[in-house]
Amino acid sequence: QSNLVESGGGLVQPGGSLRLSCTASGFPFKSYPIGWFRQAPGKAREGIACMSNRDGTYYEESVKGRFTISRDVAKNTMYLEMNNLQPEDTGVYYCGANSNLLATTQAMCVILEADYWGQGTQVTVST
Repeated sequence: QSNLVESGGGLVQPGGSLRLSCTASGFPFKSYPIGWFRQAPGKAREGIACMSNRDGTYYEESVKGRFTISRDVAKNTMYLEMNNLQPEDTGVYYCGANSNLLATTQAMCVILEADYWGQGTQVTVST
């Protein structure tokens, strides 16, 4: 069975940091385009950080310079390092992977193309 399991969400104060993890099983994760997606309360899910199978990256404008996507192929795990978190970063964060090896980062982050999804983890930024 193929799946993605996330961890690392929680409550953090403005200006704080969190690292989300997403561990894959059941499919060749290391060669798949991957991404992190966010769904804020009352809003549609959006792609915020994506990585191609050649490790090219794309970041949504509001997270550029603050968030970093990475993957550790030895651990079958992707990460989202989030710094200087702000209340508008609050939402449920999902990881995703695409079985189309040629999928671009724009396709994943803008069109939300993914075949595998994590269950979501809540991130709340508040005082």
